[in-house]
Amino acid sequence: MNTEQLQQAARIALASLDLTTLNNHDTEADVERLCRRAQGAFGQVAAVCVWPRLAGYARNRLPDSIRVAAVANFPDGYADVERAVRDTREIVAAGAQEVDLVLPWQHVLRGDDAAALKVMQATREACPDLTLKVILETGMLLQHEAIARASRLALKAGADFLKTSTGKTTISATPEAARLMLEAIRQDPAAEGRVGFKPSGGIRTVSDAATYIELTRSLLGEAALSAERFRIGASSVLDDIERVLSGEASHSSAAPGVY
Repeated sequence: MNTEQLQQAARIALASLDLTTLNNHDTEADVERLCRRAQGAFGQVAAVCVWPRLAGYARNRLPDSIRVAAVANFPDGYADVERAVRDTREIVAAGAQEVDLVLPWQHVLRGDDAAALKVMQATREACPDLTLKVILETGMLLQHEAIARASRLALKAGADFLKTSTGKTTISATPEAARLMLEAIRQDPAAEGRVGFKPSGGIRTVSDAATYIELTRSLLGEAALSAERFRIGASSVLDDIERVLSGEASHSSAAPGVY
């Protein structure tokens, strides 16, 4: 990838970035730093993603042009409808615009699609006006059939985005999983042209991000590379985006599994 291509990828990645902090002991001070980081010298990120209890604080620290996302049923993805809905209602009440919901992937692995679908549908009903991103946890599903089936279930439940991972597992986003998810979107008449894709976890450099940018472009078209339909779930990649846009050399790729 030449310098011009790398800088183009960096600009797309910055505009698509969900700047994230999901550490167990996050405080308002952590979110304050993240919100400042979201408004850098080269432009704003698409969204800031935090725990539900910190979503209201983030919303009050950001301009309207940066969206606030918060996680539900995170990170384990149990088939607990009450918990997922409770998290979602807290996010709605905080004034956030997006819910990142963990799919009950263990139930998908067991073939209990009905339990997984119930959680997603209840969450969709609890946030009808918000953007719903469903996290498949593809690093735990692993098998192509399971990832494809989970993608179809999420689309059936009304997902606005398919997201790869929580970033809390050893295997996070992979190009193989991304392709399966993008194919599911492309093959669904109700999803094509509307539903977006979000790789997350283990994306540490602009070159990492470029892999998913090119996959999305090739399968969903150039129009899918706006923040309305493409996001990157990461925080550490912002350092490399700024290096590239300032004319410095990009760092090498890092190990998967973290934001």
